[in-house]
Amino acid sequence: VQLQASGGGSVQAGGSLRLSCEASGRTFSNYAMGWVRQAPGKEREIVGATIRSGASTYYADSVKGRFTISRDNARNTVYLQMNSLQPEDTAVYYCAASDRLHDIVVLSPSYWGQGTQVTVSS
Repeated sequence: VQLQASGGGSVQAGGSLRLSCEASGRTFSNYAMGWVRQAPGKEREIVGATIRSGASTYYADSVKGRFTISRDNARNTVYLQMNSLQPEDTAVYYCAASDRLHDIVVLSPSYWGQGTQVTVSS
């Protein structure tokens, strides 16, 4: 699976961004999809992940209530809607795909996309 993320940028605190990740190469609906981020000088951390159908989604406590993951299996795309952004959300955001949602949550997915930078200024 090849994953192409887009939509990063710079925004002021309180603003919103939507990231997209388009998949190709395999049947998209066969994979759990998720987002992971890495802030400068820190280790990668899970943002959230959704099962194949999109009917159930896991979120890290740090983003719960502010971020929403959705997927469009017809478009082979997963989205990350980020609202009420804060400077601590500044990071490179990666999309990930795996057979199991758990693999993404523990940061061991089968596939990684390239990152997209999100910068939130105060």
